[in-house]
Amino acid sequence: MRFGIGLPQYGPATGEGLTRAARQAEDLGFDDLWVADHIAVPVGAPYPPSFLLEAVATLSFAAAVTSRVGLGTSVLVLPLRQPVIAAKQLATLDRLSGGRLVLGLGAGWLEEEFDACNVEYRKRGDRLDEAIDVLRACWGSAPASFSGPTVSFRDMKVQPRPERHIPLWVGGVSERALRRAVEHGDGWQGAFQTVDNIAGVVKRLRADRPEPEFTLSTRLDVDGLSGDLDGLRRELDSLAGLGITHVLTAPQQRGLDGWLASVEALWGVFSGYRGAGA
Repeated sequence: MRFGIGLPQYGPATGEGLTRAARQAEDLGFDDLWVADHIAVPVGAPYPPSFLLEAVATLSFAAAVTSRVGLGTSVLVLPLRQPVIAAKQLATLDRLSGGRLVLGLGAGWLEEEFDACNVEYRKRGDRLDEAIDVLRACWGSAPASFSGPTVSFRDMKVQPRPERHIPLWVGGVSERALRRAVEHGDGWQGAFQTVDNIAGVVKRLRADRPEPEFTLSTRLDVDGLSGDLDGLRRELDSLAGLGITHVLTAPQQRGLDGWLASVEALWGVFSGYRGAGA
């Protein structure tokens, strides 16, 4: 099992906070750093945080202050973005980071956010499917051509292209999301699901994607200082038994010292667990 940690997009969300958190995680031995993605949040919403640094810009900053640790989105709400522009941004990030990007993708769930971005909420699944195909087209042979419901172009060079295959981990637990992961993904990423729910997801995915290279990842909601670390150990046992191969979490601390202490405590659990960082 591999382990990732969230970056401070909220709380200690400063240049110093990002630099220290990213370098600490790399030095400790975490496999990857992760960012969430929300662009606009309605007033009064209990979740997600209303203050959240933009995902791709944050990962680019983290890439510049580290050298080895992976960089991931959990998950990028791709339907909110023009996919040709996203292809250019993400390929640039992967090239400049030395091939460290893992692209978690999802359809999104916050309807007001889609309204603010002038994107039709009920078409978000269709837009995600199209956008994934656009990414693949832009990152494939050059020049690229594509014809779809909302995006069409012919004989265009969208460069730089990635120098490797960027892994796509598809998020979501609906049947459509799981089918998307099977047909278009290199892995699946869940978020805050119960062990019982994950058991059904794993069974469904492994029926069609049994290869070990197809990553099964899930996000947990555990803080290293205020959370139940013994419970985390038990949950890791259960997830490993189900076949989950990657786990990530993020501190909930508002100050930098607390954030770093939380990460250290979480690594104390992960580092002793079945080959963490291997």
